[in-house]
Amino acid sequence: MYKINLRNSSSGRFVFGLLFLAFYFAVEIAMAQTEKVILDTDMGSDCDDVGAMALLHHFADQDKVEILGVIYSSGKIPYGVGIIDAINVYYGRSRIPVGASHDLSFGDPKDKMQAEKLAKDTIAYKNTLIHNHDAYEQTILNRRLLAKAPDNSVTYITIGHTKALYELLRSIPDNISPLNGFDLVSKKIKRWVALGALGASNKKVGGVKDWNFYKNNTAVYTDYLIDQFPKPAYFVDAGAKVFTGGSLETLNAGNIVRTAYRDWLWNMEKKTLIDQRPSWGLATVYYAVMGPDQYFEELAPGALTFELGQGSRWVTTEVNPLHHFIIQKQGSDKSLAKTLNTFIANQPLNNKLK
Repeated sequence: MYKINLRNSSSGRFVFGLLFLAFYFAVEIAMAQTEKVILDTDMGSDCDDVGAMALLHHFADQDKVEILGVIYSSGKIPYGVGIIDAINVYYGRSRIPVGASHDLSFGDPKDKMQAEKLAKDTIAYKNTLIHNHDAYEQTILNRRLLAKAPDNSVTYITIGHTKALYELLRSIPDNISPLNGFDLVSKKIKRWVALGALGASNKKVGGVKDWNFYKNNTAVYTDYLIDQFPKPAYFVDAGAKVFTGGSLETLNAGNIVRTAYRDWLWNMEKKTLIDQRPSWGLATVYYAVMGPDQYFEELAPGALTFELGQGSRWVTTEVNPLHHFIIQKQGSDKSLAKTLNTFIANQPLNNKLK
């Protein structure tokens, strides 16, 4: 067999050059495909937000996403940041910055997964953040993250309230950026992917008042964003019959993801991990990273309308080119649940708390 002498021959140098170029372009393509993500969550209101964070870290382990930061948009139960920080530590990403609402009068008033107890158990979970005031103020962090990001590069995912994104959009120029919030969002955010408007495409209802877009006095912020957000918005209505959490039984008993799921299920429904929980947040994160694939589809062009008295409606009598409504494909509940359960139970690549 003829062998090329890579050290001495011109043909060897040519082959080496081709290999180098192939490697270079492979790295460039991989980097281009990595989603830069800010996750905005009301951690603690439901355990699917825990699963959504676990799923996002799984995608980060696969170099599909770069998690720029996490925003905790609730204030009345100010210990969600502790759970967020503990999850980041578990996945070996303790340096991910966490922002939080410093308005302690806003959000879900019920501590549904004993967030305070979990957040204060720093010996077990190694988190350094406990209370919202231990974290960056949410608008300041959002502005810092966007100011540093390349233009048109950030996917902003909300699986909780809409107030943080509203406050970002309404923010004024400061020492972080000379741009106001609207211009900063227009320049840096590529798209907004939101869990919200659940059931809004049902033509038999006049409007829906779902948790994320309407409850806890968030409707006024949603109303503004629906009309004013300057980049493409993807409203995800999926996961209601996709049950996850059972796979977490395989994790160690003291694991933060397992414990937070378990505590929410028991506190709220007197159920166990085997009973599982719908996967709205997980479905939204999955779509944001993986796109439509075999589980999701986009409805025909239309527009999301919002009224303070009625909530959300997806209409097809008018078209907003920035609005996209995403639903789950029929018959995909079990296969999507299996995929998600597998992903959230996978061992992290870079942690010391397995």
